[in-house]
Amino acid sequence: MTVATARRIARQKAAEARLVGLPTPQPRPAGEGVTFAQVADELMFALARRWKPATAYSNQQYLKRKILPFFGDMPIASIVRSDVLRWRDNFASLGGAFNRSLPVLSVLMQEAEVFDYRRQGANPCKGIARYKRKRMERFLSIAEYRRLFEVLSSAEVEMPVAVPLIRLLVLTGARVGEIAGMRWEWVKGTRVFLPDSKTGAKVIYLSAPARSVLDSLGCKGRGLVFPSSRTIGKPFNISPTWQVLRRRAGLLDVRLHDLRHSFASLAIRDGISLTVISRLLGHALPETTERYAHLADDSVSDAARRVCRAIATGLGGRA
Repeated sequence: MTVATARRIARQKAAEARLVGLPTPQPRPAGEGVTFAQVADELMFALARRWKPATAYSNQQYLKRKILPFFGDMPIASIVRSDVLRWRDNFASLGGAFNRSLPVLSVLMQEAEVFDYRRQGANPCKGIARYKRKRMERFLSIAEYRRLFEVLSSAEVEMPVAVPLIRLLVLTGARVGEIAGMRWEWVKGTRVFLPDSKTGAKVIYLSAPARSVLDSLGCKGRGLVFPSSRTIGKPFNISPTWQVLRRRAGLLDVRLHDLRHSFASLAIRDGISLTVISRLLGHALPETTERYAHLADDSVSDAARRVCRAIATGLGGRA
């Protein structure tokens, strides 16, 4: 900016500072009388530039199907907490849909403040409780791992792409999209350097068995490790094949993402700290890894029982 502009802004800020604590009239939001539906596309367009394409598409669907039918005709400046609570009551039997829609509405309300459609600091979604949902956690036992690997071994010829892909999911704890979308140029020795993932740039660590799976494919130098056989340039879609394989293994309730949970579960049983597990899984927030804390507590409790048994045995059962 020019010196003259800087001085003008400085004088304006100084004048505002002198008014702090004094009663001043509140400016009327530009959105007064403008409905939510009239500005929703503008707000979503501004927000979508910060999101990944898949996130933008998903949020657009929540806006279209869950948010606009209720709030579309309301003046955006007058939407208050009680409106959000009434909207929440419509999801009594669809708590998951509300829990995923609420953050979309909240960020739209924040963006409306930026565009001066709403008064600053008046997000009606703030403090709205989400529906309590039972977290889906399914961990494979050693016997189930054995069954799965037996099925994978028997299907190697029949499913030459799906089998190594699933083996890498089991052996790395990575997300499905990270392995399915992996490219040869990202593989460097015992590490895979992903330029982007759900949580940004990430490193997938390859153990000797995981590296062996990659070696068995024969490095192509460049391109997708697991390309689609139907669409050029697209990764292999593992979901339909997984349905077949898990049925053969008798694991009908096991999702692909549960292989990631199971990886973390085994790491905890082996005494690996939550901090290290967070790095292995590529969690951006420590709270995400904390979901496994109860497993760590179980391991510690089991260790305490074993120690006490040993002491009691040594003392002739008098402990």
